[in-house]
Amino acid sequence: MDLPFIPLHQLQSYLLCLARVMALITAIPAFSGIQMTAQIKIGLAVMTSLLLFPAMLPYAPTESLSMTGFGLLILNEVLLGTIIGLISQMVFAAVGFGGTVIGYQMGFAAANIFDPQTTQQLSLISQFVNILALLAFLSLDIHQYYFRAVIESYRLLPPGFLDFSGGAVQELMRMASRMFVLGVQFSAPVLALLLLANMVLGILARVFPQLNVFVLSFPLNIGIAFLVMGLTLGASFSVLRREFDTMMENILTLMTLLH
Repeated sequence: MDLPFIPLHQLQSYLLCLARVMALITAIPAFSGIQMTAQIKIGLAVMTSLLLFPAMLPYAPTESLSMTGFGLLILNEVLLGTIIGLISQMVFAAVGFGGTVIGYQMGFAAANIFDPQTTQQLSLISQFVNILALLAFLSLDIHQYYFRAVIESYRLLPPGFLDFSGGAVQELMRMASRMFVLGVQFSAPVLALLLLANMVLGILARVFPQLNVFVLSFPLNIGIAFLVMGLTLGASFSVLRREFDTMMENILTLMTLLH
């Protein structure tokens, strides 16, 4: 039975569109944290769906669906958004991992604060580099690529059941392994200089036994770490830009494999 002026299949198509857009919006790193209220997320998803629905309508189902089939398609759209959210958060997880390693080497192991983005306790340096990565994400307008990816996703992956037999699982594993490599690359300059500083302090401790190396190492490690982080900020920004561009390519590639 159709609603007044709205055929049932179009209403179902819009709700499928809304489910995918909602899942994609909640996957965007800038909007996924608890600092963005649910009302804002729902309002943005509804308005975005109304604007993009005419472009998505040719890829939507043309016949009316049963309640069971419609519910399964809704769950399928939510699962797709969850997978995309996992890919989106990998870069930030890698940056946070690198920041945690740097913080421990600096002596900030006990300096943990609450992160509203992940609702977890993170080290001070990890939270700092996460904020830098989020600012880079917004300044490069990467969040706008998600709205382009919504329409592109319907061309590559129309509403239907996901197929994990085409290499999608292997691609997710490859992306996860890349996350650890990026974390090591992000923290490598600071770790190398801190290792060199500790070697010098070890030599000084042998030459001057009366020197209190333990007390001297704390301000020295902190100063060296902040100095290196400041000097490599431009290189870190370039790495983040490369990873953000690759992230969008990975999302489209995964959609192709799930078809």
